[in-house]
Amino acid sequence: MSRTIKAHTETAIHEAITRRESQKTYDNEAIVRNAYHTAEGNVLDLPGWIGSFTEDGVFNNVSGEASYRGEHLKDVVITFAKMFPDVHRELYRVNVMGDVVAIELAIQGTFRGQMETPAGVIQPTGARVDIPCADFFYMRNGKIERFDCYPALNIMLKQMGVPPDFASAVKRSTQS
Repeated sequence: MSRTIKAHTETAIHEAITRRESQKTYDNEAIVRNAYHTAEGNVLDLPGWIGSFTEDGVFNNVSGEASYRGEHLKDVVITFAKMFPDVHRELYRVNVMGDVVAIELAIQGTFRGQMETPAGVIQPTGARVDIPCADFFYMRNGKIERFDCYPALNIMLKQMGVPPDFASAVKRSTQS
């Protein structure tokens, strides 16, 4: 076989395999629902949670302006489970658009664990929270490549009994 024919044959085989891989379909909704399940307060399957992501996967807590990768993907799950040991995500609407899964949900739980902040530790109040949230999952080959989470932090803090300190903000702004 000539080199040219062999090269064309190898290229054709590679393209056929690549095409077959890209045509695989995954149940992205089931994959995302399973990822949520691993982060429930009564489950906390951290290896399962991390395993839901691609090797280069990222979790973006957009409202909190933080991103997590690799082993740090578990950090936000642990933080929420400590603050709300009974944390549950109630899914209201799940929309699957190919490799994008958009979800309207509420993060629910009881504020029973400390909340660490840059200003210090906020002690638990025992308040129930029902935090509106929107999540967007971008999938690749059956795994989460990017997860953008938009929790309503202002509502969460109000429900926790942690009102914003407007007086300090006003004082700082008038001193500038």
